[in-house]
Amino acid sequence: MPTPSMEDYIEQIYMLIEAKGYARVSDIAEALQVHPSSVTKMVQKLDKDEYLNYEKYRGLILTSKGKKIGKRLVYRHELLEQFLELIGVNKENIYEDVEGIEHHLSWNSIDRIGDLVQFFEEDPKRVKALEDIHQKSEE
Repeated sequence: MPTPSMEDYIEQIYMLIEAKGYARVSDIAEALQVHPSSVTKMVQKLDKDEYLNYEKYRGLILTSKGKKIGKRLVYRHELLEQFLELIGVNKENIYEDVEGIEHHLSWNSIDRIGDLVQFFEEDPKRVKALEDIHQKSEE
C-alpha cells in the first residue's frame, strides 16, 4: 500500500490525467504546492513501485495498478466531502477537513461511510430529519 504522501501524488496525477489527458511534473508541483524536484523524486519512487511509468523529459503514465488506486483515492476524497456536507459541516471547512482525515481512515470505515451516505440519499426525508437535528443543536 502507498504511504499517505504517495496517495496524494497518485490522486493528483489521476485527476490531472482525467482532466487534461496528461500530468507534467510542473502541473503536479503546482497542484500540490511543492517544488518540482520533490515531484521528480516521488515520481521516481512511484515508478519503482509500479504505480506509474516515468521517462525523464518524456512524461509519465499511470499503470493499471496506479489507475485503480487513483480512482479509489478520488472516490474516497469525494465521498468524505459528500459525507461532511451531509452532516452539516460548513462548506469552507470541508476540503481541509477531508485532507486531514482521509489518510487516517481504513477502507472498511470508508465503505461504512459510503453505506451511510447512500442510506440518507435514498430518502430525502432522512436528510431533512438530519438537517432538523443540526438546526436544533445550533439553537
